[in-house]
Parts: sequence; C-alpha cells; structure tokens
Amino acid sequence: MSDRFIGERIRELREIQCYTREALAEKVDISSKFLYEIETGKKGFSADVLCRLSKALSVSCDYIMMGEDISSQGSEQISCLLETLGHQQVSRIQNVLLLLSDMCGSF
Repeated sequence: MSDRFIGERIRELREIQCYTREALAEKVDISSKFLYEIETGKKGFSADVLCRLSKALSVSCDYIMMGEDISSQGSEQISCLLETLGHQQVSRIQNVLLLLSDMCGSF
C-alpha cells in the first residue's frame, strides 16, 4: 500500500475519465499542486480526501488504496447515483426492482 502505487492508481483513473489535474482537484476541493503530490506519491492524504476522491472518480476507497478489481465497484456507483435522486425517485426505482424480482421468481 505504497503512496506511489496509490498515486499511480489515482492518476490512471483521472486520465481514463479525461479529467485534467486541475478539474479533478477542483471537484475534490483540493489544490492541483496537492493532487500532483498525491499522484507522484510525495504526500499522503486524509480519509476525508480519500472519500472525496473515490466519489469523484466513481470507485471505492478500497480500490484506490488496495487496487481491488474495478469491475466489482458497480454497487458503489449505483449507491452514488441513488444519493443524487430524490425520495420519490428512489421509491419508484425500488418498486421497479421489486417487480423485476417477482418476474424472475426470486426474493
């Protein structure tokens, strides 16, 4: 769990998602210099910054820290999306999921 490897993962995710360093830093509410220092492994960061980075990059904190398989992060992406919706929208989605579950014979 070296700072250098963690920084490399963050940089790779940033580049894959076509963020400039400045744009991601602004989204996470840190300076672009600090993000550069994180990406190069020169500085560590707090749990709060980790959480903001993971949300901005749509991955789990575990992936950033440990390099878990990114394909296993679908549920976290869904959770992030649901957080942006209103109560009524979430309720409708729950109803649709229950209907689909009934149609598939599970639950």
